[in-house]
Amino acid sequence: MEQLLVILHQGQEDGLSKANLECLTAAKTLSELLGTDSFQIGLIGHQLDSVLTLLGNSGASKILKVDAPELQSPRYGSDVAAIAALTKSSGANLVLAPATTRVERCIAGACQRVGGKIDTRISGFSIEDGQLSVKRWFYRQRIEGTLTRKARPWFLTFGAGQFEPMNLEPNAATATDVEVAFSESETHTEIKGIQKPATDTQTIRPDANLLFVAGAGWSKKQGDGQIHVDQAEHLIKAFLQNSGASLGSSKSLVDQSHEGAKVLSFMSHLNQVGQTGSTPRHPKGLATCCHGEEPHVVGWRFIKERRAVNTDANCGWARGKADVVYVGDAFEVMDLVNKLLEKG
Repeated sequence: MEQLLVILHQGQEDGLSKANLECLTAAKTLSELLGTDSFQIGLIGHQLDSVLTLLGNSGASKILKVDAPELQSPRYGSDVAAIAALTKSSGANLVLAPATTRVERCIAGACQRVGGKIDTRISGFSIEDGQLSVKRWFYRQRIEGTLTRKARPWFLTFGAGQFEPMNLEPNAATATDVEVAFSESETHTEIKGIQKPATDTQTIRPDANLLFVAGAGWSKKQGDGQIHVDQAEHLIKAFLQNSGASLGSSKSLVDQSHEGAKVLSFMSHLNQVGQTGSTPRHPKGLATCCHGEEPHVVGWRFIKERRAVNTDANCGWARGKADVVYVGDAFEVMDLVNKLLEKG
């Protein structure tokens, strides 16, 4: 009989992040699939009362927690010790966790400490011939593999966007404390501060509802025969600020920086979406100034609602690759959209 434990960690605002809530849904779904209809939750963090107020309706049969000042901030040594202690205390042989930066940094170490095996970025699971099989993507999410393991405990991390976040109504839960004696070597690393870009320069937002993709057309000659990169930069940045969208790019646009062409100052290869870039999972996507060719569109296949702006009514987007295509000048369209967003 498989025993499930889902590892959750405190978010930056003392709650549970979307990735944690998605992992809760994965645990509940898997427990039902296995016929156990029960799973345990393992919490790590400090002053976890605010998190426990959310978990009364989670469906967990038991909640374990390691609540300690050493776990207030992410740290490899203390996180490994806490997760290993929760795994041993729960007696679980299947350990699920969200593929957040905090978990991905330490989960393999916790797995090794309890003598387990691990597979990361799981995209789904099924029961075949009474045996649990999991799925994950390979080769930039173009090949999906199916994996099984006999070794236990088996650690599985789930990437964002695989499951719907669990909707938790406030209802206080009780938890059992798991004591962990942290050694000096597990706590000697200290966080002195956090450096991050200003809000107006942060363009990659994985949790945004909209992916805005800019193509090479923004840096080409426009109807007046001139290039208007400065205007394009202003329009795109204003839209990102007003909408909270995440910025993506076609390969042809980000490559222009190596060709000596004038490009958008806030664009880099990290924004690239497509066959040789990323494959984001936003609910909605808006493509501008790109033709919708297959190498780029392959990065859109997990976007649920697709729209595009292009001057060519016969572009790739219009051939079944987008739900709606607006035929028009992206400069004019986005200028109007920005004015509407500013009005609220």
